[in-house]
Amino acid sequence: MNNNLEQLPKPVTLGLEPSFGFGDRTGLATPGHVASMKRSGAGIKAIYPQQSIREMTRTQRTPTGVMEDALRDMVASGWTDVTGADADHLKTPEDVDVTAAVGFTFFTIDPSDHVDEHSDTYDQATLESKFADIRDQVSWIDSYRGKSVTLSTGTSFQLDEEACLRAAVKYGIALNEALSLCNYIDEVHEGLGRDYEIELSVDETEQPTTLAEHYIIADRCLSNGMKLVSLAPRFIGHFEKGVDFIGDLDALDISLHDHAALAKELGPYKLSLHSGSDKISMYGLLAKATGGLFHVKTAGTSYLEALRVVARHDESLFREIVDFARGRYLTDNATYHVHAT
Repeated sequence: MNNNLEQLPKPVTLGLEPSFGFGDRTGLATPGHVASMKRSGAGIKAIYPQQSIREMTRTQRTPTGVMEDALRDMVASGWTDVTGADADHLKTPEDVDVTAAVGFTFFTIDPSDHVDEHSDTYDQATLESKFADIRDQVSWIDSYRGKSVTLSTGTSFQLDEEACLRAAVKYGIALNEALSLCNYIDEVHEGLGRDYEIELSVDETEQPTTLAEHYIIADRCLSNGMKLVSLAPRFIGHFEKGVDFIGDLDALDISLHDHAALAKELGPYKLSLHSGSDKISMYGLLAKATGGLFHVKTAGTSYLEALRVVARHDESLFREIVDFARGRYLTDNATYHVHAT
């Protein structure tokens, strides 16, 4: 490990404590994040080192740099409590290697490249044909078909033939990839002699995660030994960086209670809110629905505040950034959920 890192506090696993993760794309925002936690974060654990591999690549940062910047500024800002460290949106063993090597403790697996985004629209014949193509790789469908689940909220759902087929086609290969990466994370940490925890991200889809899909995804992970501390479903409504929740809050509240009940009954594990920046209208709903079993992941706010500073103090640089962003929009939109045109 980098000598500078050796002199800084070591991130730890946070378990089922309510937690809040602060993505800092510029490497300059941790003092503000610490100030916000000191002011309003009572009872919540912090994750200051947090960055996705895709964002490190785009900002030309490294896992070492992300870790060192966050921990150094955390100490300088007077933070004396523990912190986790989130290696976000991991897709490959190489992603695990470079983040585990510098002490990340919270590994967010993102198998979205293997999710069939169109499965919700397939007719029965297409669904059966798609499943036939992967049947040898997805052998668990018979163990769920015909189940009926009633949650503590009173909501019931059926794992009927169609629900199982759609879950298998949509997530079957993605689950295989997630479990394979999970096993690799476990091997790496066994060799290092360090603890770790896993979050599974299935939020980067156009369609919300159904209760049936949530049930099957979590049960497959847990039954295969994944150290699942939190799951990020795709909730109803729209979740974009740096703006409040877009959608029906009453419907979201009902959905949050149902997903939280499922997480408690299967795990327990935390319900994770991704693209959590500035979701002011729903933070209270999430905390209440989960009874404190929640994780919130943010990134957009500090980046937008940095842009606000640039706009006020260097107009020409701001225009250069806008022109660059417009040129990158179609490329970057492929990996973020935004509705700008």
